[in-house]
Amino acid sequence: MPLRTPLHASHLAAGAKMVDFSGWEMPIHYGSQIEEHHAVRRDAGMFDVSHMCALDLAGPGARDYLRRLLANDVARLTVPGKALYSCMLDETGGVIDDLIVYFFTPERYRIVVNAGTTAKDIAWMRACLAGFDATLKVHRKINDDAVALIAAQGPDAHERRTTGIDAVAMIAVQGPNARQRFATAFPETRAATEKLGVFQAAEWRDWLIARTGYTGEDGFEITVPAEAAPGVWQALRDAGVRPCGLGARDTLRLEAGMNLYGQDMDEDISPYEAGLRWTVDLKDPVRDFIGKVALAATQPRNQFAGLLLLDRGVLRAHQKVISPLGEGETTSGSFSPSLNQSIALARLPLAVAIGSEVEVEIRDKRLKTRVVKPVFVRNGKPLI
Repeated sequence: MPLRTPLHASHLAAGAKMVDFSGWEMPIHYGSQIEEHHAVRRDAGMFDVSHMCALDLAGPGARDYLRRLLANDVARLTVPGKALYSCMLDETGGVIDDLIVYFFTPERYRIVVNAGTTAKDIAWMRACLAGFDATLKVHRKINDDAVALIAAQGPDAHERRTTGIDAVAMIAVQGPNARQRFATAFPETRAATEKLGVFQAAEWRDWLIARTGYTGEDGFEITVPAEAAPGVWQALRDAGVRPCGLGARDTLRLEAGMNLYGQDMDEDISPYEAGLRWTVDLKDPVRDFIGKVALAATQPRNQFAGLLLLDRGVLRAHQKVISPLGEGETTSGSFSPSLNQSIALARLPLAVAIGSEVEVEIRDKRLKTRVVKPVFVRNGKPLI
């Protein structure tokens, strides 16, 4: 039996089609994935992202711990509320997860990790915490036995992991009018949020309101107590924000060239081959983060690029890419509602040039595609 977020009843009341996603029962759409996609690009939509996991790190050793744990450097964070995107690597340089860290003081941080990797992330982070004067609080209230059970997906995992799981809820409000509609629903938050820069958060009462997202549009990701979530969701609906499912969230992030863990990267892929070299901070030669030695000793074999289908068809993940310079593979692919064409992210041989044509093998047919930079749409505007 899948887990349910604090907004499960709200989704059912809105007519959502529910599916299993990383062990959670989540809305895939509320009637039309295409309309939900366009709502975010043109106005404002919202997503239940409570399946993601929030953790708080605190203590005198918190900063040094994160500088060791992450490939990006939290020492860059000096303004309270500022956020940092980073990969968390293993010793071989493979990506355990990609995550966001919010800085409040050098001794206090908020970390948000992906739903499907929560158990292994917590286990890894706790193991790496040895020797640092800091504590890690998991808002999902999962104990050590439950972490092991979730990872193993044992037959009684559901009963053991549901206890106290709904400590907080997270809602992403995204689109060109998202912040305006959020302020309409919650005018009392204006003073705390109207001057927030991109990738910055504000603590307001017992909420965290962050100007971050996974759609390529402006907006907020808000974390609220679980019991407050249905009321927050309804207030946003009343302000004209459209409920959107995971289907639209996937096409939006794909258009924006944003990676999905488990498809575009995993423990067998380094950030260099996932288009995430910019998240590896090597400016401080003394800082020794986990995976640094392996990255320095490994030369990337592939590049991360975008593909635009020129023939009729639909690009999907794990399709063979054929070029005169060698073969590659699509990692994510779908129909782009904003471009009215099929697009994909792919790992290609390093020598394949942006603007060149390659072929993708689909059902024993070779279809022409053009290689493009892996950002197709951002802030409502096509970039190819």
